[in-house]
Amino acid sequence: MPRMPPKYADNFYEPLTEDVETFLGRFQHIDSVRLERFTALWRDARFSDVFLGIPSMSEMRRFCRVAMATAVKYFLPPYCYQVRVGGLYLMFAFYHTQLATPPVRVRLPLRDWDDVQKFLQDSIACRHLDVIYVYRKLVSVKAMEYTAMPHLLVFQRPKKAKEQRACAGMLARVTAVQELLTEDYLEEVANVQNHYHKIKSQLVEVSLQATVTHADFALRLQDASGEFLKWQQKTLNQTKDTREDEDKPTEQEERHSRVALLASIKKRGYRRSQGGSKYQRHSQEEEEEEEAVPAAAAEDSSSSALELQGPDKNNKALSLRARTWKALGKNLDKSELQTWLLSAPDQERVPLRRKNRQGRYNQ
Repeated sequence: MPRMPPKYADNFYEPLTEDVETFLGRFQHIDSVRLERFTALWRDARFSDVFLGIPSMSEMRRFCRVAMATAVKYFLPPYCYQVRVGGLYLMFAFYHTQLATPPVRVRLPLRDWDDVQKFLQDSIACRHLDVIYVYRKLVSVKAMEYTAMPHLLVFQRPKKAKEQRACAGMLARVTAVQELLTEDYLEEVANVQNHYHKIKSQLVEVSLQATVTHADFALRLQDASGEFLKWQQKTLNQTKDTREDEDKPTEQEERHSRVALLASIKKRGYRRSQGGSKYQRHSQEEEEEEEAVPAAAAEDSSSSALELQGPDKNNKALSLRARTWKALGKNLDKSELQTWLLSAPDQERVPLRRKNRQGRYNQ
C-alpha cells in the first residue's frame, strides 16, 4: 500500500491562514496593541483549540511548525505595526498552547534580523511595554531561533512553493504623501505664511535683514506631491505592461506552433487514408513537412484547408521502374510497362537442364 503524503506538508495551511487573518482583523479593529485586549480575543475565539484532534505526534509537530510559520509571516513586513504586534502575540500564544513535546520553536531567518530590531526600537520609542515584554519572554525561554532558512529543508518537496497572498487590509500604508499633504494642511501652511509676511512687512528693520520661509512654500509642496503621484502611477503602469508583455507569446513562437499543428494534422490524415508501400508513406511524410512551412507563413485559410485533405485513393502510385524511367527523362506508355514476374513468360521460357549422378549437366 503506497504511503499517503502528510496533510501539513506545505509551509502554510490555507484554513489556518484564513482563521488567523480573521482573528488579526478583529484585533486590528480594536485599534490597540495591549496584551490584555489580545488575550480577551484569544479566549473569546477559543483559538487554542486548533491543536486538538491530531492523534499522531509527528503530525502534531508538522502542524505546530506550520502554525509558527504562519504567525511569523504576520510578524514581518510588509504588514502594518498593529498587525505585526498581533503576529508577535500569536507566536507567544502558539508556543505556550501547543501540544507537541518537546515544543516546536519559532524559526526566524537571519535576513529579517534588521527588521526585527527596527520593530523593537519603534516599540521602545512609542513606550509599548507589552510588546517588549512578550518578545523578551520568548527570548528568555529560548522559543526563538535564528536560522538560515525560514522553513526546514526537506527532500521531495516541490522547488516552487505555493505563493501566499498578502491580505490587502493589513498591509502598511503606502499613501503617506497623500495623507500628509491634504488640502486642509496646505491651506493652513498658506495662512501661516501670509501671516508671517504681514508681520514682517510691518517691521522695517527685520524685513530687510532676514527671511525665514520660502516664497510660495505651499504651492511648491503641492507641485512636488503632484509630480510624485504622477511618477508612482507611471511606474505602476509600466510594471503591469511589462508583466503582460512577458506573458504574451512572440510571433515566432506562434508561427512555430502553427506549423507543428498543421504537420501533425496532415500526418494523421495521410496515415488514415493511405494504404501504399512503406517508401510511399515515407516520401509523403517528407512532402507534408515541406508543405506545412509555406502554408503556415501564408496564413491562408482556404489553401491550408485544401492542403489538409488527403490524397485520392483512386490514383495508384507509380512503380520503382516507372519512377526511374521518369527521372531519366523517358516517357513510357502503360502498354510498355509490364508487371514484374517471379518467373519468365511461357513464350520466353527456357527448358532447365538437370544434373546426373556424377554432378554433370545432361546434354
